[in-house]
Amino acid sequence: MLSRRLFLEAGARYGLGAGVGVGMGAWPGPGEAQPGVARPVLAGRIRQSVCRWCYAQLSVDELSAMAVRLGLLGVDLLELEEYEIPRRHGLICTMGYAGGGTISDALNRVENHAAIEAAFRKNIPLAAKAGVPNVITFSGNRRGMSDEQGAANTVLGLNRVKAIAEDHGVTICLELLNSKINHPDYMADRTAWGVRVMEEVASPRVKLLYDIYHMQIMEGDLIDTIRNSIGSIGHFHTGGVPGRHEIGPEQEIQYEAVMRAIAATGFQGYVAHEFQPTGDAETALRQAVAICNV
Repeated sequence: MLSRRLFLEAGARYGLGAGVGVGMGAWPGPGEAQPGVARPVLAGRIRQSVCRWCYAQLSVDELSAMAVRLGLLGVDLLELEEYEIPRRHGLICTMGYAGGGTISDALNRVENHAAIEAAFRKNIPLAAKAGVPNVITFSGNRRGMSDEQGAANTVLGLNRVKAIAEDHGVTICLELLNSKINHPDYMADRTAWGVRVMEEVASPRVKLLYDIYHMQIMEGDLIDTIRNSIGSIGHFHTGGVPGRHEIGPEQEIQYEAVMRAIAATGFQGYVAHEFQPTGDAETALRQAVAICNV
């Protein structure tokens, strides 16, 4: 799904900055590192990944190889047939597509629930087998529906599928997106709405995908919101505001501070970089990795 929707120089060898060591093997995830290939190990508390769609010019193998060079743990937002590719490089797919609907048509409409349930029954076991910890889903657009009714419907839909996720140790993540610029009319566009849904579903395997870029546009107040909502959050995405480009000093979010706040909560999930580089892709991603290596 490539239609959706990196100046810190470091390490003499890998260009990743202070706090990075070089190690061999013993890499997180089910894959095996390539024999004899030294790879950087990030010393920070944030477990970092990268979203596939932002690098359409690279194959998943090429993106995985770049991720290894930069010390990342995985590749995000892969299709079913791509789940196994990062494992060739000692990485994992940190979040996959598994039939959780589309951005515009998903859980806030009961007529979509049967198809989403059928897809999850088929694909979540495949995700578990491939070591994929998270799969993505969406609320869908309002189209005149009240947020109250949409929340109730979304709870119903998630209650139908949560046992599938619980039984296979995979977390279903409902994404928060902005409806102001990128996804007009999208319902899950506020953290409070998502948290309410999560609290009613009350499953350790149903969480929010908190997209920092989108929530900065919709509501700001990122650090306090993350601290107060962390129990409902299973995954994070990054991106610079405005424009969803590099997360360096040219944009308005203080990503190092946000990452320190996330790390201080003890969050054990992944932060995946989801921005479109305006220049050299590896240089931009290297910068992002260094900023978030707190």
